[in-house]
Amino acid sequence: MSAEVFITRTAGYLPFDPVPNERMEDLLGRIGGKSSRARRLVLRSNGIQTRHYAIDPASGEITMSNAQLAAAAIRALGADIGPVDCLAVATTIADQIAPGHGVMVHGELGWPQLEVVSLAGICLSGTAALRYAMLTVAAGGARSAVACASELSSQVMRAGHFDTEAEHRVTALEQRPELAFDKEFLRWMLSDGAGAVLLQGEPGAGPALRMRWIELFSNAQQLPTCMYAGAERDDDGRLTGWARTTPSAWGERSVFALKQDVRLLNAHIAPVTLTGPLAALRERHGLSPDQVDWFLPHISSMYFWPILRDTLAELDFAIPESRWFTNLARCGNTGSASPYLMLDELMRSGRVRPGQRLLMYIPESGRFSSGFVYLEAV
Repeated sequence: MSAEVFITRTAGYLPFDPVPNERMEDLLGRIGGKSSRARRLVLRSNGIQTRHYAIDPASGEITMSNAQLAAAAIRALGADIGPVDCLAVATTIADQIAPGHGVMVHGELGWPQLEVVSLAGICLSGTAALRYAMLTVAAGGARSAVACASELSSQVMRAGHFDTEAEHRVTALEQRPELAFDKEFLRWMLSDGAGAVLLQGEPGAGPALRMRWIELFSNAQQLPTCMYAGAERDDDGRLTGWARTTPSAWGERSVFALKQDVRLLNAHIAPVTLTGPLAALRERHGLSPDQVDWFLPHISSMYFWPILRDTLAELDFAIPESRWFTNLARCGNTGSASPYLMLDELMRSGRVRPGQRLLMYIPESGRFSSGFVYLEAV
């Protein structure tokens, strides 16, 4: 980078009170009126104890848009952040196909004219937004920039969105239980939330994080699509375009339902998103485990914790687990917002000391991409 960039503030927003495992179906609904057979199996593996939904427990209605979630996190940065020149916002599924998520968030904020960009993707889109904002400040294109990621997963995880013929679908799932696991897997994994950071060219008076570098990697050439929405996948893993829907589909049907190949995910997410990228990071930056005081992995499930630990050890990059930090069990998997929420909680804990270095690892299962963020506390 041509100039230094600092994260001078972090913030997060999680709607309503934490939802325990036993309350999930009460809020998301039961497909065909029947309890899920896959729920307990998924929850037993993912280790998530509570999560948040933008669903009013009393009415069962969604109370916020995705753009409003993002705006709430940005406002939590403080009313005194001063003028912002660039706003970079990411999400997996926006409230609408067009216009972009970023300008909708800008509209919610009501800020004066500024540069706004929308970053698309899945989990890694939030890291792409952070990188865009960092580079804009480093290049002198902005004095202050805000990067934000938000997810309103509950909107597409409610029971009515999974099939236009729920009764027929429940019968089919009873005959083939493995379909229930694959198609309902993400219902018990994802939750709502948003996070934001303020980036500036000076560290300011309080705790700050010097941004050393951000690297993004795509491994789409290696494997077929693993996680997707708005399409169907053929037997070879190729997407066949927009999923067929009824005329009333946009707000009520399965066109935006997220789907995941769980077997492909389990077999490849750790080795593919780590092996090649980590070798590149060692060559480009001389990165070594002793240069990592805090390791913040975005893992979708605690199932992957030992797999990630063992993969790092095999790559001769073992990081003591005492240096790992995650809030997955408490906050749930908020996708692109998860890294922001982890960073915010860790910084607010007071455990990060000046001079300590943080490595964030953000894998994305869509086409096995990954991102790495390296920070230094000042």
